[in-house]
Amino acid sequence: MRSGFILLLVSASLAIGQQSGPREIFDRAIQDQQRGDYAAAIRDYEEVLKLAPDELAARANLAVALAHEGDYQEAITQYRTVLAAAPRDPGLLTDLGLAYYKTGDCKDANREFEAVARLRQPDAKLATVMGDCDVRLGQAAAAAAMLLPLEAANSTNPDFEFVLGAAMIKSGHRLDGAGRLETVGASARNADAYMQAGSTLIDLNRFARALTDLEAALQLNPNLPGIYTLLGMAKDMNGDAAAAEPNFREALRRDPDDFNANLYLGSILYKRRDMAESKTCLDRALKLNPASPTAQYEVAMWKSTSGDYAGAATDLERLEKANPGWLQPHVELAFVYYRIHRPADGMREREIVAKIKAQQQQAGPPGIQAP
Repeated sequence: MRSGFILLLVSASLAIGQQSGPREIFDRAIQDQQRGDYAAAIRDYEEVLKLAPDELAARANLAVALAHEGDYQEAITQYRTVLAAAPRDPGLLTDLGLAYYKTGDCKDANREFEAVARLRQPDAKLATVMGDCDVRLGQAAAAAAMLLPLEAANSTNPDFEFVLGAAMIKSGHRLDGAGRLETVGASARNADAYMQAGSTLIDLNRFARALTDLEAALQLNPNLPGIYTLLGMAKDMNGDAAAAEPNFREALRRDPDDFNANLYLGSILYKRRDMAESKTCLDRALKLNPASPTAQYEVAMWKSTSGDYAGAATDLERLEKANPGWLQPHVELAFVYYRIHRPADGMREREIVAKIKAQQQQAGPPGIQAP
C-alpha cells in the first residue's frame, strides 16, 4: 500500500473573544499552512496556545501540522487533548487514527477508526486504512469481508485493491488475492504488489507466473528487500538453476544472513558437487534456522555424499521422526543404512517408502514438495 493520507483540518474561525493578538497569529498560521510552510505554522499555533491555551481550533490545526512534519507522537498528544472536549468529532477521530497508523500502532488506530464508523459510514479511503490495520493485526478475513462489498465502486483504486488483495491472500483466497495484486502492479507500476503476488504464487507452485511477476517487480525497483532471493527461487523451481545462481549470490551480497538464499544456493552448488562452497552456504542456512527440515535434509545429503554416512543417518533419523510422512528422508535413509551395514533397517525404510508412495498415489498430486 502506498503511503497513507492525513486529513487537513483548518478552522475558519476562532473564538478568542476580543484578543486580537492571538487571532492575528492564528490567521497567519492558517496562511502558513495553506502555502505549505508547516514549520512556520507550528510555531504560530504554539504561540497562539501560549496566549490562549483553550483554543481547540489552534490545537487541532497544530496537530495536523505536526503530523504533516512527521512528529506523530506530539500530534497524537494534541489530538487527544482536543478530543477530550469534542469526543464525537469524526474528523478528529480519523486524524488521530491516521497518526497512530503512521507510527505503526494499528491497534490504537483501529480503535479510533471504529469510533468513526459508529458515527458515519466509512468512505473508501478510511475503509482501506482500516482494512490494512486488520491485515497487520492478523484479522485478514474481517478486512476482506469489509472491503469486498465496496470493491465494485473502487476497483480502479490501487490502494484499495492492494489492501483487498493482501487480505484475501492472508485469509486463504490466495490465487484471487494474487490476481488483484498483479492488476495493481500493472496499473500503478507497484513493485511491492508484483513482489507479493510472485511470492504467493511460488507458495502455490505456479512458478512460471511467479517468475513473470518477480521480474516485473525487479524492473520497477531493484532495491526491494528480498527480491533477488524470490526471483532466484522462482527460476530454480522453473528448472533453471544456472539462471537462479546469480540472483542468490546478489541476495547474499546484500544480506549474508538471508536464509533462503543460503539454502537454495547451497543446494545448487551441492548438486553440481561444489562441495566446499555448498557446505559454507548450507551450514550458514542451518545456523540461521536450525528448525528448518529442508536445511537439515540438505546438510544430511551433503554428509552422505561426502562419505559421512553415520552423521547423515543421525540427521535423517531425526528428520523422519519429526516428519514421518515426508518421503525423501526415508529414501535416503534406506541408502545410508545399507552403506553402514544395517540391511535390516534399510529394508524397513524401503517398506516405508513403498507405503508412502502408495498413499501419495491414492491422494493425488501433493500441494507441496517437502515440509
